[in-house]
Amino acid sequence: MRLFILSLLAACAQALHSYEAGVTDWHKPFAGVPLLHSDSTSPVFHRSKREDGQSSSVVLSATQSNVLAAYHSVNGSLAWRHLFEDDDNIIAFEKDKDVVATLSGPGGAHFRIFDSTAGYLLSETRLHDPASGRLQEPESLGTTIAFGSEEKEKDIFVLTNGHTLCRLDRRTGEVRWGWTAPDQTSLVVYSKIRVTPSTVYLLGLTKSFASYTLHITSLSPETGELINSGDYPSSITSGLSEVFILSDVNNPDTNPQIVWLEEGAIKSFRLTPDLKSKFSVVKGAVYKTIEDVGLSEHGQFVATTDDGSGRVVKLTPEGLKVIWEFSDSATSPQRSGSIYSGGVDVAGFPYIARVFWMHSLRLASAHVFAAHLAEGKGLVTGFTFPFKTGEHGVIRHVAVEAANPEPYRVLARLALTTSTGAVQMWQQDQLQWSREEGLADIRVAELVELPEPKIASHSDRDQETFSARVARQLLDAKDFPQYAVNFVRRFVTGSYASVSASVAPSANTSEPLSRDAFGFRKVIVAATSHGKLYGIDSANGEILWSRVFGLGWAAQVGGQIVPVKMFVTRTVTDGDSPQVVVVTQRKANNGLVDTVIFHVDALTGDDARDKSQSVDVLQGEDIVSGPLVEAYLLRTEAGRAVVCLDEFLQVHVYPGNDEATHALEKILPSLRIPLRTGPPGQRWLTGHQVPQQVEFTGKHIAYPTWSLPFPPTEDIRAIFARPSGPVASFGKVLGNRTTLYKYLNPNLVGVVTGPPSTAPPSDSAACSIYLVDGGKGTIIYHTVLPSVAGACDVKAALVENWLVYHYYDNEVGVNQAKGHRVVSVELYEGYGVDDKRRSSELSSLSNETTAVSVYEQAYIFPRGIRTLTPTSTSYGITVKDIIVANENNQIQSFPRRFLDPRRPKQKPTAEEAEEWLIQYDPVLPDDPKRVLSHNYQVAKTRRIITSPALLESTSLVFAYGLDLFFTRVAPSNTFDVLSESFNKPQLVITIAGLALAIAVAKPIVARKRLRERWYN
Repeated sequence: MRLFILSLLAACAQALHSYEAGVTDWHKPFAGVPLLHSDSTSPVFHRSKREDGQSSSVVLSATQSNVLAAYHSVNGSLAWRHLFEDDDNIIAFEKDKDVVATLSGPGGAHFRIFDSTAGYLLSETRLHDPASGRLQEPESLGTTIAFGSEEKEKDIFVLTNGHTLCRLDRRTGEVRWGWTAPDQTSLVVYSKIRVTPSTVYLLGLTKSFASYTLHITSLSPETGELINSGDYPSSITSGLSEVFILSDVNNPDTNPQIVWLEEGAIKSFRLTPDLKSKFSVVKGAVYKTIEDVGLSEHGQFVATTDDGSGRVVKLTPEGLKVIWEFSDSATSPQRSGSIYSGGVDVAGFPYIARVFWMHSLRLASAHVFAAHLAEGKGLVTGFTFPFKTGEHGVIRHVAVEAANPEPYRVLARLALTTSTGAVQMWQQDQLQWSREEGLADIRVAELVELPEPKIASHSDRDQETFSARVARQLLDAKDFPQYAVNFVRRFVTGSYASVSASVAPSANTSEPLSRDAFGFRKVIVAATSHGKLYGIDSANGEILWSRVFGLGWAAQVGGQIVPVKMFVTRTVTDGDSPQVVVVTQRKANNGLVDTVIFHVDALTGDDARDKSQSVDVLQGEDIVSGPLVEAYLLRTEAGRAVVCLDEFLQVHVYPGNDEATHALEKILPSLRIPLRTGPPGQRWLTGHQVPQQVEFTGKHIAYPTWSLPFPPTEDIRAIFARPSGPVASFGKVLGNRTTLYKYLNPNLVGVVTGPPSTAPPSDSAACSIYLVDGGKGTIIYHTVLPSVAGACDVKAALVENWLVYHYYDNEVGVNQAKGHRVVSVELYEGYGVDDKRRSSELSSLSNETTAVSVYEQAYIFPRGIRTLTPTSTSYGITVKDIIVANENNQIQSFPRRFLDPRRPKQKPTAEEAEEWLIQYDPVLPDDPKRVLSHNYQVAKTRRIITSPALLESTSLVFAYGLDLFFTRVAPSNTFDVLSESFNKPQLVITIAGLALAIAVAKPIVARKRLRERWYN
């Protein structure tokens, strides 16, 4: 027990100190890339009044990360955000004054009301069982939110599942009444609501053979009683995307009208409670599309003619009327297609913005139309702004807010969403702020070491003459006095670099990138699924550079670049600037998939192949004309190369030079490649080897050497391997002086299996973890784990001879309760102590690779986790901790000592105590001092990367998911540097005093010895 207490005290000593928070770490919160597939989730301005009478606006948006967020429109910071569960997707949100209402889950199962200013959750209501929710395509079909027509406290009307309408209290979320369509099995799906003081109108479509027919229902807003319902003759081919309801909040006497596009004509139907109006048609042109720009309550929308010209159509008491046509809006090769968006000013007057890109000027242009200005005749103002398409891609969505400070002057603010995931705010032609929300969806990332700082830079020193060299050295000598003073000051006071100090550069520094004294500062190179590559300073999280991936030939048809793997192919130890290769899949809109490699300088983002300029998109090299199966890093004498396998198992090497080819041929005899093969239900893990001979295609082709079949109830969920890194010790010396030798088979891979995705959920389904010898397919370790309703949420990590995995156990038995478990497994050579087999050097054909001793122990884990990874250091001497991202949005560290599978069940003996083993406790301590993220909420972490620093004691930790978080940890304390509390001045004074004493005593001793010689 005493040893356990000492271990806890040691763990506390390694905990995060309060003075390190925010200094040695940083946190970048994000909301995610906005959802643009539906108007009910796209970004929109919202202005609300504060208690002091002033108003402020935010930009509201639902995102692809399943987050509802509000950005301050002034500086772009997050005003608030609400994280929805992964299985509770946001379908729609609607704003009104001080509240924001949302629908989420299948068919709109959950309804929530938030405070629009602070984001507080005011109420939450479950409208139906998520299991009974209708899964529509698109997901927002059959769901919508509308506010009532009352002057003050407007109730909320919610449509769910395409056939159920509820009226809910604005403050409490209580259901006042509900109405359900009598025939829920019919082909009618309601999707639009319009509320007037006397009637609630529901608009839906009835599926016919070749088109859709309008179906309208009118209800009483007070009781929900049915007034009228029926189908109305129409032939709509585009679905609900070009059907909406217009009304005019500034003219309540004007009846709402349904507007739709039918065979090139704009048709409308005036809504009355009895639904007995007649149809009308807007004449004068043939229209290609109509678009609700968010001003349907203000009676305005945009219609596009056959030639691409945009027209503004307005609802008037006499019907629909074209009130404006944007000049030069017709389709032209000189500009991109127009994006239209609507917004209002503080007084509630509507504005419509048209935004497009001009290819010749390489500028974006905006035209803003205000129908109420110029004495009601309408006014358009325009401006251009320097949007950087080479840095942010193309504009995908625009939200607009306007002001009218003078009679003929309009000031507009545009909130742009780009194809790379950036959200920007432009006020006229000035960029106010920009957020790189694409970083919320990082696919691959690596930490790259920086070069040493250069003391002097003289590029022409080799051609320097003797006189010039003397003159330069004399000029440099002027700094010697200051250097000497600083040296003495540092020597006396001990003011050297500190491991607890920030390594972020000064705000006004212009020095080139270089590492700090301890190697804590690195470049984080990250690639996102939105086609962008970033270089991030690990010292402060600031973006150093960014590049947009080019589509190559697919730019003509459109497509997407999806990063798959990233490799550091050149480091600073190779003698030049570090370089990174990103292996991607290019998915063109015509269905073709290619493998493309992008090669960049990690310090600047420049194209290492010199095929594209820094201001243009980054062009890649097509290495495989087809999908990628796997990619590996190949070490060469001068650096590293990338090996890719295509769908035909052909081997492709990048770069394709002689050095890389010779390095591949040299390693082929020992290369073993396990791959997942077979369809679901017949899954195999198949080992492959690459022959020395080149096939007729000019490529090496891998062939299968062994196969490991899995049961039909198991599908391969993940394959993981041991990370490459130094191993400081090949064995563990026990207290009795015997040795357990680590099992370090280089071909060892881990496999996580679970029920096939096509199998129905079942509590009897099981998950499994295998450790397989990738050289011949032998199972080294296997265990079966319970699933949760057929889902396998198993997280595993393998480092050296240590396997750690986490799962949820929902089985209840004697002395066993439901909960999260973590299992620690250690593998050793042979069948006991001192049984050395040299597993790291054995041939894959040797039978001794199966001679393994397994030690394992299970523990109760405090909570669920999203991912886990071990720490890594330069030489592997430091004890490895496990870093986890838990379900409380925290990054937490767990010492290996607590996870040691050899912890004794009884009081440790003297020999066990000598190994620092502590008595087994089934519950792992949930120590808040081990929370690395302290008060940060690091949301939805998907992966944690660790990287060594120059100090052997320190490991760098980078976590990414929705947020970014970076810190550094010292699992065994900073044993390789002096403590922060070390009193160097006292040491200097002591040494100086001793030196002075020696100087004084030396002549005294000499005289004494001289006198003794005289007398002797």
